[in-house]
Amino acid sequence: MPKPQRLDQILFSQGFGTRRLCAGLILNGEVSVGGEVVDDPDAEFDTTGFAFEIGGVSWPYFDKALILLNKPAGYECSQKPKHHPSVMSLLPAPLRERGVQPIGRLDEDTTGLLLLTDDGALIHKLTSPKHHVPKVYEARCKHPLTDGMVEQLLAGVELKEPEGKFQRPPEITQAEGAEIVDETLLRLTLVEGKYHQVKRMVAAVGNRVEALHRPQFGALSLPADLAPGQWRWVGSPAEVWGQ
Repeated sequence: MPKPQRLDQILFSQGFGTRRLCAGLILNGEVSVGGEVVDDPDAEFDTTGFAFEIGGVSWPYFDKALILLNKPAGYECSQKPKHHPSVMSLLPAPLRERGVQPIGRLDEDTTGLLLLTDDGALIHKLTSPKHHVPKVYEARCKHPLTDGMVEQLLAGVELKEPEGKFQRPPEITQAEGAEIVDETLLRLTLVEGKYHQVKRMVAAVGNRVEALHRPQFGALSLPADLAPGQWRWVGSPAEVWGQ
């Protein structure tokens, strides 16, 4: 049985701002539990199956964070970015302080669905190729696409190490799915997460990626109403697995 927590601590852990802001929400009568307003920040609750309402919206309590972020271009998926702001700067301080980190990475210029969590076991499960979690990418290419390029991607292409990187033997990798959306837009499904994988695969078939977007991770699709830079909670890992 988990130890009861104060209501202001609960709001703080769920990303509703600083402790002072969370206490202010409660003191202003903006937080309800079970349909009744709670205006005491020190009120304690058992978090098992707990939910609260703010502004008429119900928020279930999450022991482990699982966040879906619509990543804009110009952000690095790193705690210590080198050239651009970190995606972590798009999240409120309480989420950063509880140790969430990206599940895999998107390049600085890649946009779309990025998952973040503080659950290390979940990160391993979702990034391990043996679990076969599909990721869908949409690549806008420089040159017109051909059926032959798609056939090569499905059959497997040789990935050479980028220049300047440690030279290892070339790898053979293949797409789980590949289709031409329009003349220069390619939709690619992968279950791995190699360095610059989509760009290198497209280069291997004689084309070039000019813009890259990820609309889907596992069974999760990027919500149409989630603007670039915005985030929301994912109810449970089962939503990623499609269960």
